[in-house]
Amino acid sequence: MATNDQNFLTTEVQRFTALDIFRGMTICFMIIVNSPGNDETTFAPLHHAHWNGFTPTDLVFPSFMFAVGNAMSFVMKRWSTYPTSKVLGKIFKRAIIIFLLGYLMYWLQSLHKNDAGHAVFNSIDETRIFGVLQRIALGYLFASLMIYFFKIRATVIICILILIAYWPVMMYFGDGPDPLDVHTNAVLKLDTWLIGTKHLYGGEGFPFDPEGFLSTFPAIANVVGGYVVGKYVQEKGKTYEGLAKIMMWGFILLVIAHFWNYQFPINKKLWTSSFVLQTVGLDCLILSCVIYLIDFAHKKGRWTTFFETVGKNPLPVYLLSEILPIAFYAITIGDKSLWGWLSDNVFGIATPYVGSLIQAICFMLLCWSFGYFLDKRKIYIRV
Repeated sequence: MATNDQNFLTTEVQRFTALDIFRGMTICFMIIVNSPGNDETTFAPLHHAHWNGFTPTDLVFPSFMFAVGNAMSFVMKRWSTYPTSKVLGKIFKRAIIIFLLGYLMYWLQSLHKNDAGHAVFNSIDETRIFGVLQRIALGYLFASLMIYFFKIRATVIICILILIAYWPVMMYFGDGPDPLDVHTNAVLKLDTWLIGTKHLYGGEGFPFDPEGFLSTFPAIANVVGGYVVGKYVQEKGKTYEGLAKIMMWGFILLVIAHFWNYQFPINKKLWTSSFVLQTVGLDCLILSCVIYLIDFAHKKGRWTTFFETVGKNPLPVYLLSEILPIAFYAITIGDKSLWGWLSDNVFGIATPYVGSLIQAICFMLLCWSFGYFLDKRKIYIRV
């Protein structure tokens, strides 16, 4: 655990401010979309695209992976003074801890009542293996190793090759007339063979994991994209020309994604190559706007402090947002869970859609208060 950020140079802290804000915005929005008062009465933009397509919610997870890459660009340059064994130790230790945290988080979420009315957890051998934190861990692991051993140019080329190769792999290893269908795609086939259906996400109504193993490979490019942009910001991001180039590359990626979408559809749950380009392009534009407001227009204020509070401690705030609902659903009032009771009797006073959104925002503010508590005590949890 790091208790302060004073080991960084002043210019780096300033750039980290923009990153903290970007990361805080991502986490806050992630909590809102993950915690609706009632999933059936949620505004459409706060839902993921059912299959092919794109909504604002689909940008949340890849933005966090992009932010992971941004943060790596500030850390990895110090590794040049370390022996290889120490660097590898840091990389693997961090990846393993994040992966295990994600795995244990899903196990804790399996809390339920058995036939006897006792609270029990699912067996470990029936717990979901892959997931959000697990994908972050693997994306960080592979991206860090490639950047450390192959440097930036070679790593970018490898990522481009991965995105290109992922297209025919998905097209030729899927089944049926539509190899990209939810029931016949190669991601599902590999996960079923690799870990079995008991370890897959069941939220689609059947075993299918949107953070599967195969679809993690193109997601590495989101981390690398964040690293490249973060490094460029350190070198030239303080100039209008440098900021304009980041925005230009973001626009170019969006154009490529648009045309690739016609042949390889933008799909978050398969993490298609066009989806990678779409999200990296948007993140380039969003981060550029944040940097402009902070470093060029000097528009810091309460709104930046709000998001910084979460951005400085993204992992503990995110974990709390995933674990705290266990209590809300375990506590019952009558025949309803506390969460359902609040939805019907407190937030339901508003219209169903507005009430659902207000409940999600209030839950986000509850999680934010934990980040505020840590920030006030200068506690910044790192792994």
